[in-house]
Amino acid sequence: MTTRIAVTGAIGRMGKTLVEAVTNSSDAELTAAIVLPDSSLIGADIGEVAGLGKNGVSIVGDINQVLDDFDVLIDFTAPDATVANAIACASKGKGMVIGTTGFSDQQKVQFEDAIKSIPVCIASNFSTGVNLCFKLLDIAARVMGEDSDIEIYEAHHRHKVDAPSGTALRMGEVVADAVGRNLKEVAVYGREGQTGARDKNTIGFATVRGGDVVGDHTVSFLADGERVEITHKASSRMSFARGAVRAAVWIASQQAGKYDMQDVLDLR
Repeated sequence: MTTRIAVTGAIGRMGKTLVEAVTNSSDAELTAAIVLPDSSLIGADIGEVAGLGKNGVSIVGDINQVLDDFDVLIDFTAPDATVANAIACASKGKGMVIGTTGFSDQQKVQFEDAIKSIPVCIASNFSTGVNLCFKLLDIAARVMGEDSDIEIYEAHHRHKVDAPSGTALRMGEVVADAVGRNLKEVAVYGREGQTGARDKNTIGFATVRGGDVVGDHTVSFLADGERVEITHKASSRMSFARGAVRAAVWIASQQAGKYDMQDVLDLR
């Protein structure tokens, strides 16, 4: 059965890529495209706006206008918008695929409360390769983590507004969990001045922003005499979009609950 998918933030860089990925999928159909209510493109055909040719789906500025038109919403927008969309989707029992990052603690509470009754796939990164890296990082940390200094490097384009990236933070969580540490207690976000000798239990983060970098991530396990590095480099947003569509098709047949790409890819 074909999954009916709505994309919110449909005219942004990631939104247009998601529209293309849904259009190219044999298992999904784009049935709704949502943007901010003040957009000048409301009423336009999203296929034309995305450069794919007319597809008969008109852009709307309010999710409530199309709640009956889709099975799963893909949301890669901003925390406030995602919380509001979750409340709307829950009111109609619609599934969600969430790629939004940067939630505050208060927004996390609001979001968790809103999604209790629906199936939701949440991931910091929907790339198949990145999710494979999460699995590899868990293994590497269990083998090398106690004897290594652990550092995480990430780079993204100049337009990214949060740092470190959600993917880098998730990598840190995977590694910290594997070695029995609490990331909030051991994370070090940048270093400057007389920092003193490195605490072996810390997990360091380095962030770069510039150009059009889609997303680079490297986790280094630095031991005496050797180091292991696990790296993922994305060259196109399409890798994320294809994964999100795969997750949407999967989530459409799931019971209410919170899932991630490890579930979608059967990597548990």
